[in-house]
Amino acid sequence: MMTNARTTGLNRRRLLALAAATIASPFVLTRAAYAVTPSEIKARGKVLIGIQGDNPPWGFVDATGKQDGYDAEISALFAKELGVPAEFTQLAVANRIPALTSGRVDILFATMAMLPERAKAVQFSKPYGANIITFIAPKEFEIKSPADMGKYVIGVARGSVQDSDVTRAAPSGTTIRRFDGDAPTMQALLSGQVQAVGGNIFYVPRLDESKPGYYENKLEFTKLYNGACTRLGEKEINAFANDFIEKIRANGELAKIYQKWMNNPLPAFPDAIPGIPFNVS
Repeated sequence: MMTNARTTGLNRRRLLALAAATIASPFVLTRAAYAVTPSEIKARGKVLIGIQGDNPPWGFVDATGKQDGYDAEISALFAKELGVPAEFTQLAVANRIPALTSGRVDILFATMAMLPERAKAVQFSKPYGANIITFIAPKEFEIKSPADMGKYVIGVARGSVQDSDVTRAAPSGTTIRRFDGDAPTMQALLSGQVQAVGGNIFYVPRLDESKPGYYENKLEFTKLYNGACTRLGEKEINAFANDFIEKIRANGELAKIYQKWMNNPLPAFPDAIPGIPFNVS
């Protein structure tokens, strides 16, 4: 009886250990499966790039179904530097980081504002773009300070920087409605679901296509820089992205693309941003 009990106990422990290994192994295999380096991308024959599909002038799909915009042109140059074609995955604001960390894409050129909290989840490159988060409403609305925001129903893209900025700035009790991306947020404004939105400096030109001269930027919140994103700890692809950005900044290609899409000269980029390393240490 004692021997059987001992044997049964040993077998139970072995079964538990085997079960634990079985549960853990898919995670380990999955992690290994999407670890990526430039040489692995070249061997695969394509680079998987996450990009926005509804956010002109950054990333959008043109009338022919082709991915276009500022991020798309930068992505195409990045793929050319690798020597492989780009395969785009169109992403909404809220699923950009999950698409990267789950291995659906190798890198994000997806209007990713460089924020310290995001730097805990992804590895940023050096900046390659800039933006300003704004509060947008009809010109007739009297909005002089954040205190005036509480009078209106406000729309934001869920999980975006404007979501954070508007939530922080608006008075307690303000009605804030969250939508799945920039395009649905602007559509909510145009259709009357909301009266104002948190957006960026490129919202008004897009809104002008439907209601010329009707909306304006009322308040400015945060000046942002955008970087490419790779997974934490992937040193080689991060270094490749940084070298690529330095190259197109130096040879004038980045300035040319920025002027084309943003109708502004390329801004000066900081050498460092607090809380956001540009390199894998």
